[in-house]
Amino acid sequence: MRFTSSPIWSTYLWTLLSTSSTAFAFVPSVSQSNAATAFVTKSSMKTSLAMSEDAFDVVRVDLDDGRDYPIYIGAEFDADKAGEMLRSHVKGSRALLITNDRIAPMYLEKYEQILKKGGDIQIDTLVIPDGEENKDLDTMNLILDKALELGLDRKVTFIALGGGVIGDMVGFASAVYQRGVNFIQVPTTVMAMVDSSVGGKTGVNHPLGKNMIGAFHQPQCVFIDTENLSTLPDRELQSGISEIIKYGLIRDADFYNWQEENMEKMIARDPEILRYAIKRSCENKAEVVKADEKEAGVRATLNLGHTFGHAIENASGYGTWLHGEAVAIGTCMAATMSAKMGWIEPELVKSIYDIMHKANLPTELPPDSPMSTEKFLKLMSVDKKVANGQLRLILLKGELGNCVFTGDFDEAAMKETIEEFVAECAGQMEAQQVA
Repeated sequence: MRFTSSPIWSTYLWTLLSTSSTAFAFVPSVSQSNAATAFVTKSSMKTSLAMSEDAFDVVRVDLDDGRDYPIYIGAEFDADKAGEMLRSHVKGSRALLITNDRIAPMYLEKYEQILKKGGDIQIDTLVIPDGEENKDLDTMNLILDKALELGLDRKVTFIALGGGVIGDMVGFASAVYQRGVNFIQVPTTVMAMVDSSVGGKTGVNHPLGKNMIGAFHQPQCVFIDTENLSTLPDRELQSGISEIIKYGLIRDADFYNWQEENMEKMIARDPEILRYAIKRSCENKAEVVKADEKEAGVRATLNLGHTFGHAIENASGYGTWLHGEAVAIGTCMAATMSAKMGWIEPELVKSIYDIMHKANLPTELPPDSPMSTEKFLKLMSVDKKVANGQLRLILLKGELGNCVFTGDFDEAAMKETIEEFVAECAGQMEAQQVA
């Protein structure tokens, strides 16, 4: 398969299959005649930004009421031009740049200087604790405390510098501070670049559930410099790739096939391969957000594997698993369940396991996992996709690139899938004890 430097557009049709079970199917359109009206378009930059468009890509998130925003994707941005680009999205005279104690030594000074140089914006900074275990209201309050101590008003812009945890917390803080202020995403992980920084989902965890407290609040822009991935640990790189795989499975078969051919290069951090994967993922995410900003239907499909995965994260203790690792296992569980119901062929399940292994992602629970069937079912029952007491799942159905969001599934197949994954875990532990 040959990919050119231009975006490859495809449109998708979604059809309501069953009102009672809230099932949606997403089928790739065979027509290419609508390419000119695709949701994602190349942005024309301000004339003051003399940097060549070839040096970076621009994917637009197209929303109503003038809330559209760009996703800038490039490498080795010129510092002066990067500063101009970021400052053009700061509406007032002050900004609060927030990062964590792991990212701060590497990138805080760099971005503080980029934002200050050639502008008249006052930049204040805040460093908060790193890690999923700190994604809570107490840590988020540190952001609100700092903003109040500095006397920041409604014209302030919060800037999130870091991975998904920072982006989610800063976004939520900006949503509630003085009933809403602007914010900018500067993601530094693959996970944040391809998923969490785009689309306006913000929030924190609760002991009883992941991301259960939050708000929809769109950023002014997303600024992705792939050079920031040079310091990203391999494990976090692989975690982010699980979300890239997801886009291919649920809606973009060509992209999935491309990943199968290029996964080794992606894992090896080939710059062009990574940049294309990030761009194509953002194009997919932008199309979905355009169609369903508040997750009433189609956007829920972006949570393939997440209901199982969130249960694993919660029961194992936040921070034990990286989000993408838990989602990888959850995706394998969703695929296994789909095959049990006859919705997909066994060959697709094998392909999913194979690509996860190529990406060095887990496909089963470890021997010491605390998971049980009861824990899965209890935690899944409080998932955000539960409606009127009914659990709804994203499952694969039909050919590669198709899925459904539905509550109309075989519960016996779900329980059998959970029991198999838990039994494998218990079996591994028993084998180790015997050895």
